[in-house]
Amino acid sequence: MRESTEYDLIIVGSGGAGMTAALAAHEAGLRTVIVEKNGRYGGSTARSGGGVWIPGNSVLRKAGVQDTRADAAAYLRHVAGPGIEQERIDAYLDHGPAMLDLVLERTPLKLQWVPGYSDYYPEGPGGRPGGRSVEPVPMDSGVLGELRHTLEKPYMAGQDAVPLTQADFRKLNLILRDPRSMLTALRLAGRMTKARVRRRKVLTMGRALAAGLRVGLAQAGIPIELNTPLRRLVVSGGAVRGVVVDSGGEEVTLTARRGVLLASGGFERNAELRKTHQREPISGDWTVGAESNTGDGLLACLEHTELDVATELLEEAWWGPSIPFAGGTYFCLAERTLPGSIMVNGSGERFGNEAAPYVDAVHAMYGEPGGPARNMPTWLVFDQRYRNRYIFAGLPPRQPLPRKWLASGVVQRAGSIGELAKAIEVPAEQLEATVQRFNGFAKSGVDADFGRGTSHYDSYYSDPRVRPNSSLAALRTPPFYAVQLVPGDLGTKGGVRTDAQARVLRTDGSPIDGLYAAGNVSAALMGGSYAGPGATIGPAMTFGYLAAKHAAGHSLTVTEES
Repeated sequence: MRESTEYDLIIVGSGGAGMTAALAAHEAGLRTVIVEKNGRYGGSTARSGGGVWIPGNSVLRKAGVQDTRADAAAYLRHVAGPGIEQERIDAYLDHGPAMLDLVLERTPLKLQWVPGYSDYYPEGPGGRPGGRSVEPVPMDSGVLGELRHTLEKPYMAGQDAVPLTQADFRKLNLILRDPRSMLTALRLAGRMTKARVRRRKVLTMGRALAAGLRVGLAQAGIPIELNTPLRRLVVSGGAVRGVVVDSGGEEVTLTARRGVLLASGGFERNAELRKTHQREPISGDWTVGAESNTGDGLLACLEHTELDVATELLEEAWWGPSIPFAGGTYFCLAERTLPGSIMVNGSGERFGNEAAPYVDAVHAMYGEPGGPARNMPTWLVFDQRYRNRYIFAGLPPRQPLPRKWLASGVVQRAGSIGELAKAIEVPAEQLEATVQRFNGFAKSGVDADFGRGTSHYDSYYSDPRVRPNSSLAALRTPPFYAVQLVPGDLGTKGGVRTDAQARVLRTDGSPIDGLYAAGNVSAALMGGSYAGPGATIGPAMTFGYLAAKHAAGHSLTVTEES
């Protein structure tokens, strides 16, 4: 039975933004509740790598990372571009570290620096080659108690069975190339054995982050109501005063004395919205975002035309080249960066730096704005030496690619580059010329076309045993492979416009009383780009925190209509 229908702050969504906001609201003395559409909590945060990118935080300082506010501000200005308000950048930098300290104090979560995981544009003003990302320390699922049964599942089946951190993932890719990687494998095996003996799972990455936040909420007595989707906003006198939710099949109105925070995720699973706002080819099947992310928060705002809600960046997402396997999309990180692979278009030509940040790689796949996509279909091409050396889409080195992959057409194999070209329907002479030219770059160590291997970021997933450029190796050893790539994503990044307090804005720039937004329901602080690993979650948590802080010092305007 419901305890109440009146709260100070109502939060829609239980990802990183929503749960952090709830902790901050409780700390400020607000009575709050989280309503969650899904039957599980954690949202896309729980399905993510779990990195948190917040310059100047205490975890980085304890790790001895040298950074300055000025460098971080210059870097974010460089990444975000002129379309992002300076006040939002300042709010993020000024309050992000305090937000993270609150989370660490009020939850069992522990974080560690990811050494060497470079900012995505480390050569830019204020960029850090050593990186600013922190990630969760592995967590025993026992800390959740019964709450472990309703934690969002990982995006890849079996991920819990091999509890990798981001740092582990990088090292294991080189398990046959770097003796130190074997130590990582042994440490991982020990972690897995200990968990089996204790009959518990070890949570890492986004699942550990979501679990830690959830335990903090439970300790504070903050409720999350699962299976409670948002139906609409309650609007009166130009202010948002609550929400209508579906609770057990009945519509229930929840009243908010201080406001409503939308933290309901993006619209990556909404085919109609994607086709309306984004460029073809596009599909909700290619995302790794939560299944429940169908744009409910965005649609609830747009439904109230009198609010005149401003939107931005609806054409964008947290893109990444992905493999459209029948069992689920695989988001490629290392595969296109490791030496001995190239990306080609339907003409059999390379079209960009394969090792570039994943958002940039998909931008290159689409090509210049306007008109049809320039470089799709896209294929990742590699040879048997590459297959023998590196993990591919979770498969150990040397293991044959599954027959079902080949049967589906997503993967093609041939004895020569010419035969491979025929199989993927690209001009054989052009693909052979492309491979020959790339092999020359591998020998010289200089990618004269796209500069692959010149950025510190390019080398993060490279092979240090390959010389003279750890990102470049020739494709010479048959058989040769081509794997289809599509414009996948971690979620959409466009939504309602917000200010430095996470207040939702009208088209004239004025804030809507009682309405806040954080995370992927709002237009991203990063604009069309991406600062570094964890630059989705870092701002989401920070602006959720700022929304709660603002709501704590703000009461809704009372009007005759209310």
